[in-house]
Formats: sequence, structure tokens, C-alpha cells
Amino acid sequence: MAFRKDFLWGGATAANQCEGGYNEGGRGLANVDVIPYGKDRFPVMAGEMKMLDFDDEHFYPAKEAIDMYHRYKEDIKLFGEMGFKTYRLSIGWSRIFPKGDEEIPNEEGLKFYEDLFKECHKYGIEPLVTITHFDCPIHLTKEYGSWKNRKLITFYERLCRTLFTRYKGLVRYWLTFNEINVLLHMPFMGAGVLFEEGENKEAVKYQAAHHELVASALATKIAHEIDPENKVGCMLAAGNTYPYSCKPEDVFKSIEKDRENYFFIDVQSRGEYPPYALKMMERKGITPKMEEGDLKLLKENTVDFISFSYYSSRVTSSDEKVNSSAEGNLFGSIKNPYLKASEWGWQIDPLGLRITLNTMYDRYQKPLFIVENGLGAVDIPDENGYVEDDYRIDYMREHIKAMKDAVDIDGVDLMGYTSWGCIDLVSASTGEMKKRYGFIYVDRDNEGNGTLRRSKKKSFYWYKKVIASNGEDLE
Repeated sequence: MAFRKDFLWGGATAANQCEGGYNEGGRGLANVDVIPYGKDRFPVMAGEMKMLDFDDEHFYPAKEAIDMYHRYKEDIKLFGEMGFKTYRLSIGWSRIFPKGDEEIPNEEGLKFYEDLFKECHKYGIEPLVTITHFDCPIHLTKEYGSWKNRKLITFYERLCRTLFTRYKGLVRYWLTFNEINVLLHMPFMGAGVLFEEGENKEAVKYQAAHHELVASALATKIAHEIDPENKVGCMLAAGNTYPYSCKPEDVFKSIEKDRENYFFIDVQSRGEYPPYALKMMERKGITPKMEEGDLKLLKENTVDFISFSYYSSRVTSSDEKVNSSAEGNLFGSIKNPYLKASEWGWQIDPLGLRITLNTMYDRYQKPLFIVENGLGAVDIPDENGYVEDDYRIDYMREHIKAMKDAVDIDGVDLMGYTSWGCIDLVSASTGEMKKRYGFIYVDRDNEGNGTLRRSKKKSFYWYKKVIASNGEDLE
């Protein structure tokens, strides 16, 4: 059998894409709430268009999302029926500390997650908790400039202490920051960061990155102190970058592109800034302000495992004239002529997952965990809400086979696999409901219409079989 006996099969969601209840239970407003659906979504995510509250011109899908805030028992029961060993979810920071800088947490928010975790355990599901999945209370952006400001380390530390103490015995697996490298690509969505006129954007991003890296190391330290059973991971938006040709300049360009993303994980996994990153910052005249003790903290508190999302590989060229672009998960890429693409233009590359697993395991020699992978597609349900989603089953089958090869043939240490959007939810990149990933169909459209009724797709029954056979039965 390829996968270990205790392999963690499951699914993944994020609070801001599924919970809703944005103004219930004492919750405060967060950056992820005010990102609208439509043409202004990308400018807002990139921090180029300032939006710190709702207006009447836009639709904000995170306000209600799929209303898991009120329906989590029904949803977790369905995950239990599929046989999930783990469920990856995230904490809404502003549910616990509505403004982010309070001394005392919001009991109603703490109780909500406590009940949710207990519901998971009822079905033998181990929660895998992302402490912040892009969330930043909007007050921290307005008042402090978000992660640009070192004070956020203190606020994050308070959040972590509260979570690790309250949920000791209920949660053992933690991720500090979701897709931490997204900060460089979509700073407002990834970290609540906005730019002032005349600011050096690169310098701001790397300063914010330093604060997040220190906060992540601090979280790892506290987690281990409060409960030695805790396992803490980092999380990267992964996918190798291929050279467009075997021209040496293209090959080197692909190495540089990969390093942009590995930089964060190098620090979190190895405990120090890699030489290439220090040289890059030196060339750009960027000197992140560091305090005494920062480097020691990073060195002594590396993560226990490395988790990542994988949707597709990327392609780059040293020649600017080569620019046939492919759509991707917030990352630009040249189109790969050897690959098919999803309806959203994301290139489908199962072997790329095996390549990514091998690259990361060779680089870090720490257990790996695939915490996001899946196919966003338009699903057409019948009158009972049933979807014949063979295309999703085909996609997942090929990716699981690639995982199997990485473990069985290449010897990669893989802890688990949680497919993205195990229940249909709001797309992070486009804000659409039409772009569905789930095994469970949710009756809701891009404009927020629908009954929110849940129904099982064909893939629901297929994934149940995959889990029951520990990945042996993929037909």
C-alpha cells in the first residue's frame, strides 16, 4: 500500500469563502469581507484600489458565502459520511478579536469554533486549522497599516496563545499563514496591506513578509510550549516553474521564479534567510528592519511539516516576446502547449504535482502535506441537485496517482491530502460561485441567489471510496 496507514484524507475550506455571518456573533470586519465580486476585485486584492468598507455599488460574496456559520453541522455530517480523516478549515481572526488589537477575546467566536471542532471529533475527523487564511481585521489595516507594522506580531501572538490554550486537546494540526507568498502578488487580499503614495512597494512587501515570518516562528514556539503534541506547518502556493525552452537563460529564469516563492518556506523550514534572497534585497536597496532576537527566533522555531496548494505548474521565459499567457492562481505564466486547461484557463498537470512533491522533499526533507488541490468547473445539476462530475473525478484520479508515485516510487514522506473546496464555496480569485470545486453542490449563484441547499455530486461517492481504500481504489 502506497500511503501510510494514518494518511490524512479530507477536504479544505477557508472561513471567508464559506462561513458568512460576517456581522454575527460579535465578529468584526476583515479585509477579506470587503473584496467585491466583479471588475474591481483584482484592483482591490492588489491594494491598488482602496476599499475598507462596503458600498452600495458592489456585491460582496463573503458576507453570506454559503452560510456555513449556521449550517456547519449539516456540512460536517456530510464530510463524516465521506469518511474524512481530517478537515482543513480556517479561523476568522475578527471572530476572535473583532478589531484585532483587543486584550480580551470574543467568547462567542471562541465558542463557535469549539463547537465546530467537537462536531468534527464526533465523526472521527481531525481538524487541521489555518490560523489566518488571508484574514486581517480591517481595524488593523486602518489603524496600523496591517503587517507593515511590527505591532501586528503582538496581536497575532495574542490570537495564537488564545487559540492554542482554548483548543488544547481539540486541535493538534496548525498552519500559521495560508499561501504566505501571496503577500507578494496580492498584498491587500493576502495580508491587508495597502500602499501610500510614494512608498517603495517592494520594500513594504518584504518588511511585511519579515513581520509575518517572525510571527509564524513565534506561533510555532508557543504551540509547542502549550502542547508538545501540536504539529505546526507552513503553507505555500506551490507549483514548479518550467523553462519555456532548454535555452540556459530560460532555465535560470525558472529557478529565479521558483525562488520568489520558496523564499518564505526556506525561512520557515530552515530557519534563516537564504543567500539568494539577501542578495536580491541588497540589489534592490531593500533592508527590512529587524529587531534583536528575530533571527534567533527564526532559527530555533522551524515548522514541523510543510503544506502547500497545488493547482498547476507554470512556465517562464527570458525572452519578453514570448508571452502567450495562461490563467493561473494569482500567478502569471506562459501557456504550456503540452497541457490541457480548465474552463478558467488553469493548466492541468498531474505529473507537475509529483515534480513539485519531489522538489520540495529534496529541498526540505520534512513531511509534506497537500492541503489544496482540485478542479474549478461549471457544474450543471439535475432537478435533485445531482451533478455528473466525471471531469472532476478524472482530474483528482490523475493527481492522486501522481501523489502515489511520489510516495511509492520516489520515497516522498506525505502526511495527507485535503482537496480544495470539498463543498462548493466562493472562489478566492474571481469571487464566483459558478467556479465550483466541491463534492457537495450548493444552490447559490454569482449574484448571491439560491436556496443554499446542499446535494451530493457523483464525486462525493467516488471520494468516499478512495478514502475507504486509502487511495487504492481510484476507479
